[in-house]
Amino acid sequence: MPSFKRIPDAGNLTGKVALVRVDFNVPMENGLVTDDTRLRAAVDTVQSLRTAGAKVALLAHFGRPKGERVAEMSLAPIAGAFAKVLGANVSFVADCKGDHVKSAIADLLPAGVILLENTRFYKGEEKGDMELAKEIAALGDLYVNDAFSAAHRRHVSTAVLADLLPAYAGVTMEAELDALDKALGAPERPVMAIVGGAKVSSKIDLLKNLVSKVDMLAIGGGMANTFLAADGVNVGKSLCEHDLAPTVREIQAAAKAAGCEILLPKDVVVAKEFKANAENRTCGLNEIGADEMVLDAGAATITYLSEALGRAKTVIWNGPLGAFEMTPFDTATVKVAETAAKLAKSGALVAVAGGGDTVAALNHAGVAQDFTFISTAGGAFLEWMEGKELPGVEALLK
Repeated sequence: MPSFKRIPDAGNLTGKVALVRVDFNVPMENGLVTDDTRLRAAVDTVQSLRTAGAKVALLAHFGRPKGERVAEMSLAPIAGAFAKVLGANVSFVADCKGDHVKSAIADLLPAGVILLENTRFYKGEEKGDMELAKEIAALGDLYVNDAFSAAHRRHVSTAVLADLLPAYAGVTMEAELDALDKALGAPERPVMAIVGGAKVSSKIDLLKNLVSKVDMLAIGGGMANTFLAADGVNVGKSLCEHDLAPTVREIQAAAKAAGCEILLPKDVVVAKEFKANAENRTCGLNEIGADEMVLDAGAATITYLSEALGRAKTVIWNGPLGAFEMTPFDTATVKVAETAAKLAKSGALVAVAGGGDTVAALNHAGVAQDFTFISTAGGAFLEWMEGKELPGVEALLK
């Protein structure tokens, strides 16, 4: 990945105002933050700037107000929640442009922190409007983007400000970009990708990009049923997109041309009911009953994928291998994740994972802390895996 500037590259920041894009789109209930993961993710960047003597003005969105002021989507309650996480006072101003905002920032003590109002209260934010960008840019001396999760949108606060101010990656953004470069940009080979989830249709671009980038592509979950069916396997009443057989064959042909080995289940766990602890059995691919559905990969597949991980030097993971939300159909996901985590912890493997279900699955397996890097970015992580340019990242690379 081409180089981007980091906070230490900004030089002397004493008295400078840093406009910092963070992701504070957190879950809330009755005015209280119920999960502060994203707040905690911003701490290192904010503390780094405070230590350097800068005043920190935080930019963020919350919800989808569509350019209107929606009281329930104000960031005001989040200022107090972030102050607790930061261990320092965080003031709030109910706007993110104008002289009154500039005055509020000027009133900050050195290393002071202020949270500005929801950027999406302005119609120009999501349109990438240059006039709005100029008004916000006038508040600061430099721009820091620490919200990779919003980097797939060319909004004012996620990309356009980088055209108007010296731009730097925040600590969390920096870690994300470095990890992604290790995973697909300039990885140590062999590279293995594990892609699971329900539908091939939602990940066609992803699969087409990966077969040209990785050495092994393991496919699990409902997606594997579609691949197996395209190969002539009767998958019973399993979740399966039979109409995508031609697409599957295109992906298989592209993989063969690129020298990418596609790894499909060797055996499966089937049940007649889609519920936790349903009566189930493990069987071969040609033994699936017409009234049965595939809910997980079997023991032979777990061994097969674990051995492949043992040959790999880099793995990138998106999506579970089965219906991991229900026992015992979480077994393949948990066992293969444990193998990847063990190899990563020993230094034998760079293991990068991302996507909502993936993070939940790895937390469920109790191994998230042993992966090299886990992205919580969701849509941005998927678009990066699909090989698409992310405006927020491209803006930092200029």
